[in-house]
Amino acid sequence: MMKTSRRDFLKTSSLTIIGSAVLKYKVFSSSIKGALTGIQLYSVRDKMKINPLDTLKELSRMGYKYVEHANYADRKFYGWNAMEFKKILDDLGLKMPSGHTVMRYDHWDATKKDFTDAWKYTVEDAALCGQEFVISPSIEDKSRKNYDELLSFLNIFNKSGELCKASGMKFGYHNHQFEFKESLNGKILFDIILSETDPNLVIQQLDIGNMLNGGAHASDILKKNPGRFLSMHVKDEIKSNDPREEEYISTILGVGVVPVKQIIDLAKQQGTKHFIIEQESYQGKSSLDCAREDLTIMKKWGY
Repeated sequence: MMKTSRRDFLKTSSLTIIGSAVLKYKVFSSSIKGALTGIQLYSVRDKMKINPLDTLKELSRMGYKYVEHANYADRKFYGWNAMEFKKILDDLGLKMPSGHTVMRYDHWDATKKDFTDAWKYTVEDAALCGQEFVISPSIEDKSRKNYDELLSFLNIFNKSGELCKASGMKFGYHNHQFEFKESLNGKILFDIILSETDPNLVIQQLDIGNMLNGGAHASDILKKNPGRFLSMHVKDEIKSNDPREEEYISTILGVGVVPVKQIIDLAKQQGTKHFIIEQESYQGKSSLDCAREDLTIMKKWGY
């Protein structure tokens, strides 16, 4: 008879408990019907850094029902483990259908042809929190300098999609500006990303503000690739007067140069489900005041 060590027993028991929890919460991925409006917590990063609980309470009081995280490290969301953070959200009437964690090259073990525990935990904790999408908001520089290297990394994206699918989720990618400024083999990086990722496994979250600094416009991207963007970062932009900043910086929805309502209406017609408000600069206002104004405008627009 094979003996089981205490360590192996505890490890097996732990995995069983975690697996049950994942199964319990992954049903959330199919529970969202129609479009939702949420906020990327990076919009209030200054307040989340000082007092995340009070900040979440204030967002809930404003009328937000959905949040998207931008802080996951050492298996903690803003200092809490997955189950603790989910309870906090539940108690405040909030859900977290998506979150941002950069998938790095070192999350893949080429020797084992498998993800490292760090990325497996990322996916596991996302499922425990009830996420629908696990989104990487960037690609490391070294993966963008060589065409074959980029294709190899995008194949890992697809594998991450398979890993997420096992927990009822999808992997996703979020653009900045470089995807529209940089090219490899005569192709814009963003076009390569779309062509080399399986839409059944990897969703695209279109940031309609970031791309402006790359010379791209969201309406053109949507018309060229209908149905590819299940999630969207809703953002407006104004020209910056600070040479230390990019040419365009974010602002209150509806006051900048981005035709936001026109874009989100088109996206909704094409099947976009998540409309995530993000404002990263505030022109002298409080980040929370901006979050309140942005939500009011979205509601006025019918979102």
